[in-house]
Amino acid sequence: MESLEFDLVVIGGGAGGLFSSSVASAMDTKTCMIEKDRLGGECTRFGCVPSKALLKSASVARSFARAKEYGIELPEGFAPSTDRVMSHVRDVVKEIESHHPAEVFEDRGIKVLFGSPRFVDRGTVEVDGTAIKGKRFILCTGSSPVIPPIPGLTELDYLDNTTIFDLDELPADLIVLGGGPIGLELGQALTRLGVKVTLVEMAERILIREDIDVSQALNDQLEKEGMTLLIGHKATAFRKEGGRAVAVLEDPDGKVVEVSAALVLVAVGRKPNLKGLELEKAGIEVERGQLKVNEYLQTTNENVFACGDVVPPYQFSHVAAYEAMVCVRNALFVNLPLVRQKVNYENIAWATFTEPEIAHLGLTEAEARDRYNDDLQVFTTGYDASDRATTDVETEGFLKIITDSRDNLLGAHIVGAHASELIQGFLIAKSAGLGLSKVSQTLFIYPTLSELVKKTAAKPLLERTNKPWLRYIMGMFKSV
Repeated sequence: MESLEFDLVVIGGGAGGLFSSSVASAMDTKTCMIEKDRLGGECTRFGCVPSKALLKSASVARSFARAKEYGIELPEGFAPSTDRVMSHVRDVVKEIESHHPAEVFEDRGIKVLFGSPRFVDRGTVEVDGTAIKGKRFILCTGSSPVIPPIPGLTELDYLDNTTIFDLDELPADLIVLGGGPIGLELGQALTRLGVKVTLVEMAERILIREDIDVSQALNDQLEKEGMTLLIGHKATAFRKEGGRAVAVLEDPDGKVVEVSAALVLVAVGRKPNLKGLELEKAGIEVERGQLKVNEYLQTTNENVFACGDVVPPYQFSHVAAYEAMVCVRNALFVNLPLVRQKVNYENIAWATFTEPEIAHLGLTEAEARDRYNDDLQVFTTGYDASDRATTDVETEGFLKIITDSRDNLLGAHIVGAHASELIQGFLIAKSAGLGLSKVSQTLFIYPTLSELVKKTAAKPLLERTNKPWLRYIMGMFKSV
């Protein structure tokens, strides 16, 4: 058997693998990256890229329906054609995939191998008959859709996020199983493109990890656009009937309800890709379906680190890249305690790219009240306070911040246009330990939506300075 030796072996060519390989190679580390299929990972082929391309097409279609709000009259009966939407989405994926061919990484000195790796001992993996030995390893094999064991589901030609983009034609109607980001993004996009969507969520609300005010605002918008939301409904069985899929549901009162559609989209969560790696031969333990890691992202094999969807608690590409940075640092300097870095999730932010967009940073109001009791304040600013939102006819939405009594930002939540961009202002402030009073003193360009960040950040300061005794003292020292 042929044998190759490297300082670092990265298993997985998604966000975590591409980043960690590139950083390690730049530090003159002899690096090998092993990918089972194609570089780019789940996000490029089945996740972020195609879903955002589909959402953009749906947004454009929605703009035609709103044309009169912008003073534009369209011919009577005009409707945009959506026949080529799915092929357009696939074209976008091909374009993004072309941005990181294997040759680019080979030119950087990274050995790129394609195949299905499996561990044969604590320091060796085998790929298609070749033994790959490494001093250190980074596991970042990503995740795949969870398919719940609901009777009858596997007998249907169900869709998930890896197969829905293969459709050439959109169905007349669709059942979406799951009220998380994937189900909501795809469900709204298809609703706007003319598909009758029924979304089934077993929890008491959609986006259960979001602030309750935020999830309710999105819930209202989706219903306004024509999506049927069956909240608190549990799918107990599926069957085929007359060429259609029938979902048998149990409502919050235990009553049986049935809905049918041409197709079913399963979007109930994701599971780490660990099958076939034979981790036990390397002494790598798995806990509740994910790799067991310490605060340095080190597995139970001291020479193997892990990042991305295979480790808890987050499954986002930007988090995978952050974790990859931590992994590289710790893998290359494992014997230098002063250089090693602990993973820190205090300032993790994320977004759901529906319309309105949802952005999340830190604690929700409920979480903050549980942790800080009465030592917190909540401030909200509506989008209608922005001149730019008014010019864009995008005044629906709000910014909500939670602070403690010392001006520290505990959480920020935005629902509205470009929320994923606006949250960055709060993210930078929180990451840098800046008090909100400093953010409020920063110059923001007019007219931009980002002024909403300034206006919201100023509210805690305005409330403090509005106390009668403080106003009295300030009045004594005024020179005018």
